[in-house]
Amino acid sequence: MALPHESTVPFITDGGLETTLVFLDGIDLPDFAAFPLLDDEEGRAALRRYYAPYLELADQRGTSFVLDTPTWRANPDWGARLGYDAARLAAVNRDAVQFVAGLAQEFPRVDTVINGVIGPRGDGYVVRAAMSADAAADYHALQAAAFGAGGAAMISAVTMTYADEAIGVAQAATAAGLPAVVSFTVETDGRLPSEQHLADAIAAVDDATGTPPAYYMINCAHPTHFLSVLERGGEWVTRIKAVRANASRLSHAELDEATELDRGDISEFADLYAQLASVLDLRVVGGCCGTDHQHIAAITAPR
Repeated sequence: MALPHESTVPFITDGGLETTLVFLDGIDLPDFAAFPLLDDEEGRAALRRYYAPYLELADQRGTSFVLDTPTWRANPDWGARLGYDAARLAAVNRDAVQFVAGLAQEFPRVDTVINGVIGPRGDGYVVRAAMSADAAADYHALQAAAFGAGGAAMISAVTMTYADEAIGVAQAATAAGLPAVVSFTVETDGRLPSEQHLADAIAAVDDATGTPPAYYMINCAHPTHFLSVLERGGEWVTRIKAVRANASRLSHAELDEATELDRGDISEFADLYAQLASVLDLRVVGGCCGTDHQHIAAITAPR
């Protein structure tokens, strides 16, 4: 099947996996990692319950679906903290692909793209220790290779905070024979946590990769944090074809301190996505922290 940037059919995807599991379902996720849920049937059942409303929505709306693996934290550093050595980590990443592929088979009318998700080596909000692009490619090769072996259709680097790590993931995806999508997160001023401008980060990744990413995405920031940056325009804006925004207007620092879920204003959230669609060639819409299937239903409702 065609990938989102190649298709004329709209795609949707899911919302805030980890925030839903923790705050709405009451599931403890050490280190905010969902992938260990794949290790037993109770965890798998929780993941099935999470994904099902989104796939049902895609079925109802007649849209295609980007089905992400629950592997944002399934890299060597976070894996080691949770007791996973390299072999076990590779296995759970392969298993994640097979798990979501099985979910897709339960919704045969929905055209689904299986997407292997790679998160940042460190914190998703703060750049504490940066890698070179080559070091990042080596670091993320384990997940990329596992996704290729498991049968994923593409790889997404999600919540990237600086350009060199994104370059490395894109290179690792190419080495694994899969197209890459790069998703940056931004602060309330529209800049990456590294303070780089979004336009400059996209240019840096495109220039450094022999096979550039298929497209770019923005995630884990409220639309008001980056809408004005996009509205200024420029050729680089055409490279952004997906958005997975936070429900909350809070900054990353404020979200880190939050003890309750901020679901935001769903009606306003949908209106802001309509504004985003007026300046972007949006092929994929979904959510991030604080969003659930009700948010995605609102932003995909006919207008």
